[in-house]
Amino acid sequence: MVSAESTTLTDRQVEVLELREQGLTQREVAERLGSTGSNVSAIERAAEQNVEQARRTLQLIRTIRSPVRLTADTGTTFDDLVDTIYDRGDEDGVKIAYCRPELYAHLFGQLEPYTTRNRLDREIEIGLTRDGEVKVFVPDQ
Repeated sequence: MVSAESTTLTDRQVEVLELREQGLTQREVAERLGSTGSNVSAIERAAEQNVEQARRTLQLIRTIRSPVRLTADTGTTFDDLVDTIYDRGDEDGVKIAYCRPELYAHLFGQLEPYTTRNRLDREIEIGLTRDGEVKVFVPDQ
């Protein structure tokens, strides 16, 4: 078993996730570990929540560490967001690493759950790295 040391997961969560990745059902995992299916389900759910929290933490840190940061308000259209990103990049001497269609697709891929009719449903934070990467962070509401 891989060690959970220095991660957000417990040893038991890693053990359950590894067995599930091997194709075992929750019932089979429970039998192997001398537990119940509902307990295995709860462990797996908690592990997934820990992974999601770690992913969001990384997104936040990458955005915070970006030398150029901006906030896009609720109601901003994707067209306006793309324009704003290019404008801020120009102002700060950062060449955005995406052509317009790629940037649009990059943003939409991350922000689709937070949009209605091509407009943001909530405020988001954007970071631009010196290499022109665009980092997105969606704060919880």
